[in-house]
Amino acid sequence: MSGNKNVKGFLIGFFAGGTIGALVALLTTPKSGKEFRSGIKQKSEEYFDEADKYFTESKIKANEYINEGKRKYAMIMNDIKSKPDEMLKDAERVFNDTKVKTKDVLHSGKEKIEAETERLKSSVKAGIDAYKEAKNS
Repeated sequence: MSGNKNVKGFLIGFFAGGTIGALVALLTTPKSGKEFRSGIKQKSEEYFDEADKYFTESKIKANEYINEGKRKYAMIMNDIKSKPDEMLKDAERVFNDTKVKTKDVLHSGKEKIEAETERLKSSVKAGIDAYKEAKNS
């Protein structure tokens, strides 16, 4: 918004300065009324042409800035849209890795429990056999 104020102030100063300068130049030169009016008309046309040129250039620049903004916006939106997909893929990968590791841990834990159970069973059986043998003797 302050950019518009700067441009507006510049244009007002430009026109005011140009008008005052043209009037001073025309008033200080000895010319007839017809020449004087012709000179004012010519200078005012020059100033309007310069102002038109400035507005045209400003419009072109503004369109370039708008297009650049649109391009950057599209890039940001594409990044934003692709992030959830990437995060979902990463989460699935972590989940699958964890699932595999959990299965491995469960399998090895199950094997250890089975081995300890067998050892405990054989120890209990040995104890029972020893008790029976001691009782029978």
